[in-house]
Amino acid sequence: MRVRIRVRYNAPHMRRFDYFAPTSVEEAVSLLQERGDGARLLAGGTDLLVQMKEAGVHPSAVVSLHAVDELRGISDESDGGLRIGARTLMNDVAAHETVRGAYTALAEGAGVLGSTQTRNMATIGGNIANAAPSADTAPPLAVFDAEAEIAGPGGTRTLPVIELFSGPGSTTLETAEVITAFRLPAVPDHTGSAYQRHTPRKTMDIATVGVSVKLTLADDGSIGDAAICLGAVAPTVIRAGEAERALAGETPSDELFASAGELAQAAASPISDVRGSAEFRRYLIGVMTRRCLGIALERAQA
Repeated sequence: MRVRIRVRYNAPHMRRFDYFAPTSVEEAVSLLQERGDGARLLAGGTDLLVQMKEAGVHPSAVVSLHAVDELRGISDESDGGLRIGARTLMNDVAAHETVRGAYTALAEGAGVLGSTQTRNMATIGGNIANAAPSADTAPPLAVFDAEAEIAGPGGTRTLPVIELFSGPGSTTLETAEVITAFRLPAVPDHTGSAYQRHTPRKTMDIATVGVSVKLTLADDGSIGDAAICLGAVAPTVIRAGEAERALAGETPSDELFASAGELAQAAASPISDVRGSAEFRRYLIGVMTRRCLGIALERAQA
């Protein structure tokens, strides 16, 4: 039986809305389709509730995913990869043994988001669906070539995570579509990864720049494959393709990593805002890319 609760807050800027708590993905999709553009999904609520209280977001309906248990959990795939449900909490992602070992950059991204309290509410699906260029789990998911599982009125489909973003706060999801999980391919041997960000404050802040790197070494010690993704330096998270191609097949060195950092700088289009100037962001890209490459190399060699 469908339950609708009409909610009205006395807080400034908040208006009356209908609240729904479906128990399945199919029901959630149906509600989103029925309520149209005025409906918003609620996962952890760490973004949506702030937007409703302070940013003038006024949904006519909120569709909560809290009771959709199938969206939560981390499981191994038959091909050696990993599946992470979209409603999995950030702290659960950061603490998971396989994520910490094989997908270290993702554990690092999930582990720095907000406070402990926030990470016990925020979900990985919400972090991606909110489409902030500074999202801490987006660059790590991108360097692992993760795909999003998406359910909608027309059935299910998959899409590379990097292709989900169309602009700040905007995704390529169709009306009434829901991200249900993320699939990460198996990680080859001799692979290391890292994620770092720079913030004005040590904790409880948004990235001025975020950099994630993945390196896979060939048997002779050269770089067999490289992936670099940048956050908070363009309208969406971006792959630094030229830098990646410059690394492939080369012997790791400080000079090579410095050159890759310069190519990563050229891929970005940072802006100036209260968190940092465009020039400062561009400088950080070079420094942090070199640093992440060094960390990823050490982990690949371990």
